[in-house]
This record gives sequence, structure tokens and C-alpha cells, in this order.
Amino acid sequence: MDLYSMRLINVQAFLRREMSMKDGIDVDDSEVLNFRNDENTVYAILSHWWFEQEVEYGKIVELAKMDKEKRDEICQRDGYQKILDSCKQAYQDGYEWLWVDTCCINKRSSAELSEAINSMYQWYENAQVCYVYLDDVLDSSFPVAPKYESYANGWPVWFSLAWTLQDMIAPGDVKFFNKKWQAIGDKRMLARTLKIITGVPEHVLKDGFSGNRPCIAQIMSWGANRRATRVEDRAYSLMGLLGVNVPISHERGRKHSTAFSWKSSAR
Repeated sequence: MDLYSMRLINVQAFLRREMSMKDGIDVDDSEVLNFRNDENTVYAILSHWWFEQEVEYGKIVELAKMDKEKRDEICQRDGYQKILDSCKQAYQDGYEWLWVDTCCINKRSSAELSEAINSMYQWYENAQVCYVYLDDVLDSSFPVAPKYESYANGWPVWFSLAWTLQDMIAPGDVKFFNKKWQAIGDKRMLARTLKIITGVPEHVLKDGFSGNRPCIAQIMSWGANRRATRVEDRAYSLMGLLGVNVPISHERGRKHSTAFSWKSSAR
């Protein structure tokens, strides 16, 4: 793995650019995204949550160079507002760097995408804090019982997504926010409720895999009913939890093959 393998948002540079664009001032895009070493960098990370109109890597790096009409359209997207609000929260919490999956991976590069998928668990584990943005939670408190009139399966959609299982377990600190970015708790204080929702034991939620890694069957049971846009992502999202590396296939659909190779930590 490269020494500077993780691309991160420079929080202050992103927010400065946002203010400059609003004021009609020309600004350099080059400082907004930078490669850093995830083991030596203090950073916050955003949990996976995709909207219909996301803003990916290419648009983020060229935003200030676009004509005003195109730029305004992108900045009004929910996907851009999610990145902006995450930067504001990171800045408020004193973090210089932030990782957001939608724009910190150049998905046109198969090599970069493969490395990112294989490094994903490590990136979440090394983050100082993980922000969970619950777009469908309007209340100022965390839901402690199923609400079938409010959510598709009784709980916020975040709990049904494949990648969010590792996002919840890997980081030491996970903070939940509602639609208005109001803090509604962290995973330690909410461990009992999170166990009810996800089936993940409280000691794993609080301490991760600091002791012995749970058996494969138990880990897979946690992800059994979770969904992903791409079928293969259901497997990829479990890799870090299972302690495996996988040669990544970029073909869509169910028929591609995947070969697992065990890391030493999983032996």
C-alpha cells in the first residue's frame, strides 16, 4: 500500500472554497483533496449513505472552474450538502481532515477503487470519529423502538445498508445525527438499542474486535439481511469484518467470481 494511500478532504480548504464561490471570488481547487497516510493523520470519517444525486470525485475537484449555472446546480444537490455539512461538523469538532466515500475515491481508476475497498475497514478503524447522518430521522432523539409508520422496516434506512455494518463496528467513536445535523447520541450510549436493531453484541459495539474475532457465521448473520446497490458489494462490505483481502471484480451482476485470501489477523 502507498504511504499516502488515502485521499481526504482538507476541511478548511473546502469551507474556504465554499465561501469564495458564494462571494464570486476565483479560488484554487487543488487544496481541497489531498493524499494522506491514514495511520499518521487525525481525521473524521462519514458513514456510507448515498443519495440519488451524489457529487463524486471529478465534480468536487473541478467545481470552482465550472460555469456558475452548472456549479449552482451541483451545490444544491443533497449529496453536496451532505459533504458540506460533514465538513462543518468536522471543523466544529476540531478536525482538519475528513473522508467521504462519494468524493474521496476516484472510481474511474480500477486500481484506486480496488485498494479503497480492501482498505475500507482499516480507514474506518483508524478514524477518530465516524459521523452517521440519518436523513430519515426528524426527531432530536434516537429511535429506541420500531416505528413502522416512519420507516420502511421500522428502523432508519441506514440500518439496512450493507456497508454501514462495518461503519458501526470499526471506529472507536460513532456519533449519530438527525436530518438537521443535530447530535442524537453515540454508539456507546446507544449500544443496547443498537444491539436490538442489528444483533451485534454490546461488547463488540463498545470495543470492536479488540479481543477474539467472532466466528464467521456470527459476523455473516449480522449482514444477512442488509442490501447494496451492487450485488458484489454485499460481499465486499464484509471483508474487513471477516479479516480477508479480495481481488476486486468490477463487472456488474451475480456471475463474477471472488477469491478470498485470509489475513494473518483472521487465522
